[in-house]
Amino acid sequence: MVLVLWSCGEPLYGGDDSRADTLVAAEQDAKIDQINTELSATLTKQLASLGRIDEQQPAAIDQLSRRGDLQMFLGEFEKAEADYQAMVKLKPELDASHWRLGIAMYFSGHPEQAAAQFDRYNSFDNVDRENGIWRYLSHRAAFGKEKALEQLLRYEKDDRPPFKEVYRLFDGSLTAADVLASIPAELSEDSRNSRLFYSHLYIGLNYAAEDDREQALKSLRLATLNPWPRKAGFGPDYMWHIGRLKSIQLKAEPAKP
Repeated sequence: MVLVLWSCGEPLYGGDDSRADTLVAAEQDAKIDQINTELSATLTKQLASLGRIDEQQPAAIDQLSRRGDLQMFLGEFEKAEADYQAMVKLKPELDASHWRLGIAMYFSGHPEQAAAQFDRYNSFDNVDRENGIWRYLSHRAAFGKEKALEQLLRYEKDDRPPFKEVYRLFDGSLTAADVLASIPAELSEDSRNSRLFYSHLYIGLNYAAEDDREQALKSLRLATLNPWPRKAGFGPDYMWHIGRLKSIQLKAEPAKP
């Protein structure tokens, strides 16, 4: 691809693929920076409006859940983890299904605890390959890639698309290009965007785990700018924030030589 911008009928910029890609990335980053700035202001106001939570009251679990989400989306990962753990303390039966707690543990730099949390989730739902991916990422951060691959969960039943293919990216049997090529062309716009979102999100997270910062950011930009997750409901919207937050983390890290 060569991108050419025009001014008064003359080429303003023309370049090779790498220069064009750099320009596109800069435009995408500008859009995402604006999203992040506006979100930060909105989320901060919402968090302030919650006030003090009385854990003796029946509404406390829902309030802790909401506050934990807001803390998470603002990048306050340890505070989010604490709120999610407080939910489990008040209602222990929530523990096995609390995937948000596992993700907060992972982002807080507690991968061993996160891996254990995703183990418990697998006892709750042994079909969900998305949980298996987070379990793998946590095991990898805690114990290294080789050990994580050895402990990768094996699934016998089909999962929602595109996770059958996405999971194979993490076990090494498919490439990122294979995952994207597996998305049928004849899908409705929403269905296609759904599969593209999860594919780009987890391709980005896989590149991040492999320390390929540039490729990770490319994929996570596409996930963040995908219109589907923000209107699709709680789970997709939560994962949209996760992709956005991972991008912020990666940009804050010094580039590796």
